[in-house]
Amino acid sequence: MMKSVAVLFLVVLSGAAIAQNDSSVLLKEVMVTATKNKQLSLLSPYSVSKLSTQQIQQFQTRTSPEALTGTAGLFVQKTNHGGGSPFVRSLTGNQNLLMIDGIRLNNATYRYGPNQYFNTIDLFAVASIEVARGTGSVQYGSDAMGGVIQVFTKDPGFSPKSSWSGNIIGRILGNDAEYSGRGELVYSNAKTAFQIGYTARKFGDLPGGDTAGIQQPSGYKENALDAKFKWQLNSQWLLTAAYQQMQQNNVPLYHRVALENFGYYSFDPQKRSLSYLKVDGKTQNPILSKLSFTVSSQVNSERRNYWRNGNANRFIEEDQVKTIGLTGDIFSLVNPNWTANTGVEFYSDKVNSSKQQIAITSGAITNQRGLYPNGATMQNFSLYSLHHFQFGKLNAEAGVRYNTLQINVDSALVKPSSLVFNAALLYQIDPTQSVYASYSTGYRAPNIDDMGTLGLVDFRYEVPAYGLKPEKTYNTEIGYKMASKKLQLSMALYYMHLTNIINRVQVQGQQIGGYNVYIKENNQESFIKGFEYDLQVQVSKKILINSNGAYSFGQNTSRAEPMRRIPPFNGRTFIQFTQPTIQYSVEYIYAATQNRLAQGDKDDNRIPKGGTPGFGLFNFHASTKYWGVAFRTGIMNILNTDYRMHGSGINGMGRNLYISAQFSF
Repeated sequence: MMKSVAVLFLVVLSGAAIAQNDSSVLLKEVMVTATKNKQLSLLSPYSVSKLSTQQIQQFQTRTSPEALTGTAGLFVQKTNHGGGSPFVRSLTGNQNLLMIDGIRLNNATYRYGPNQYFNTIDLFAVASIEVARGTGSVQYGSDAMGGVIQVFTKDPGFSPKSSWSGNIIGRILGNDAEYSGRGELVYSNAKTAFQIGYTARKFGDLPGGDTAGIQQPSGYKENALDAKFKWQLNSQWLLTAAYQQMQQNNVPLYHRVALENFGYYSFDPQKRSLSYLKVDGKTQNPILSKLSFTVSSQVNSERRNYWRNGNANRFIEEDQVKTIGLTGDIFSLVNPNWTANTGVEFYSDKVNSSKQQIAITSGAITNQRGLYPNGATMQNFSLYSLHHFQFGKLNAEAGVRYNTLQINVDSALVKPSSLVFNAALLYQIDPTQSVYASYSTGYRAPNIDDMGTLGLVDFRYEVPAYGLKPEKTYNTEIGYKMASKKLQLSMALYYMHLTNIINRVQVQGQQIGGYNVYIKENNQESFIKGFEYDLQVQVSKKILINSNGAYSFGQNTSRAEPMRRIPPFNGRTFIQFTQPTIQYSVEYIYAATQNRLAQGDKDDNRIPKGGTPGFGLFNFHASTKYWGVAFRTGIMNILNTDYRMHGSGINGMGRNLYISAQFSF
């Protein structure tokens, strides 16, 4: 494997040397916000990726998690058709920080391991997605151990004169796999702008590949509403108000029915709403050069309905998390070579949780303790300071964050805290090339899900655990970047050391409802090392080649075995052809076999005996525009390959045809 990597690096570097001499401008430079300060990706001393609106539309992926499939350094697991959990640097769930418009999505009940919450973001409302790998705790706070995934929603722009515009979008897949519709309306003038959008979607049961057939039950329905208002108060101050709502109904957990003898198990409903008010300003004082303040209110709720075949009772569990957020950031121009971001963040979560046991024959209802303690709270407070330096060809980043939490769960009061820092150096070899080295510490404070869970989770029964400490990471990375006029390239080698890992430990000799009993402890140390590359080559004005790949090796040093859920070597290559009236691309997505398994993987009924087989998928996409309507079509999984992303509870989609149309006015 490492010999192949070395050969690949040499080939890519050779291509970089050739492309520097080209004089035509074809590839666009990418701006990213990994350091809270907008900068070119070429000058960012971290591994970053950006998914644009154009890329989202080009590949016509179904959901926000699936849009990340094939993005450099990411791997997307699906426990169910209505979920999708991105892996960053082989970590997932509450060990990655999810954000939307600068606001935390992670809350007090985000689970360890894969979860479904990134799918509560309507992909039709997304403008771009940025991923920072191996860094983020100093910049954005707790949970960013693997990295940060930040979504930016569509933004109405101002216009010199009053104007109205909008979009009507429709999309269907064969085999009744999907029916989606979206309407958007935008108004703008010189000082105000407003947009509103509504999405309605119906997903049928997921058709698998050549041997899986229709995977039933897996289909569900969802609808989403979003609105955003912008007001330019004066030349210095901008006010933004936004509202988002997503609701998914009757979302089955497929593997429970297929593998665990459940008559049914579904999330009905799964809901998220977010409201926020943001003020951005600038002053003549260089220390207060730019200011940004945000107030947000978020509600996440889910209801789980389930019944196991032969059981005399069915169950309804319901959890709701209400989150209030207050954040402020100040950008300072200390001197021509030194800028800084300094800020404060506060989030407060309140959890309501309940459970009902309902007798099948009589309908008698017995109220029980919910998955979490009802009324549990968590307050999360942070102070941070990030500094950006530029001395000729040398760029430097350094930052520190102090984070303290207060968690009230059952009768326990827990106050974990962490102090983290990062440092990075980037040297710009010439206008098109740079090398960098970075060191980032990360952490994840224990939350209410860690401390207060009581009930069935995945294939085990969990009981509460108190006294947990924050998990911590120490990430070292070196990398090379290139952004010439016909070639863009990023490569990175990294090593991440993890300590105080919170792990589920089986309580020997105890079972509840036929499931083994587990409790969480800070009892493990691990490391992950790996490499990533991302390459774009503009062969001509008509042909673009994109290729990326990632490999990681994770080892649990405490147990002398592999880490759980480590993705196999995976990546994507596509060739894009652009003609005057049509654009089309051929895409190849692949993953190697993963048979290097932890004992927890071997015990997981979602992972086949001996490991998850490798696969390669061929997809075709085409787009054109007639009479003001953008038409897109394609064939997914042309060879009808039966496959499963490692750790998933359901197979991927078999061969299918999609058609979409977008009318803009």
